[in-house]
Amino acid sequence: MTLSLREPTTLDELLNYRLQRLYAASSAPVIRLMEGRWGITHREWRLVALMAAQGVMSPSALAERAHLDRARTSLAIKSLVGKKLVERAPLQGDARRASLALSEKGRRLFDEIFPRVAAINAELMAALDDATAQALDR
Repeated sequence: MTLSLREPTTLDELLNYRLQRLYAASSAPVIRLMEGRWGITHREWRLVALMAAQGVMSPSALAERAHLDRARTSLAIKSLVGKKLVERAPLQGDARRASLALSEKGRRLFDEIFPRVAAINAELMAALDDATAQALDR
């Protein structure tokens, strides 16, 4: 079945369904890598990667940037702090608020994982021509 601009009549013609299938197929090798080799979840990896790119962040900003609700982000942060990948520091004057930063261990983990994830991405992108990649980017 192929996608078309007409009204979809089957599940396979729904773009969101096809994108979800693509995501599931493409994320499987990354998930196996994260959980099997490094003992972190896909969600934890997303937070580590965002902190590596953005630097120090508040938990709320991290949740927003990761497109996760605060409860799930909070659980992942607690796990990452427990694994000593992230450092949580209360803000001076307001112990309810905190800043988050990758620890040295977290930075080393990111530096080790990212090239492998980038290689998986390159394999996926090799199936696309430039026009299709640009269309997806738009």
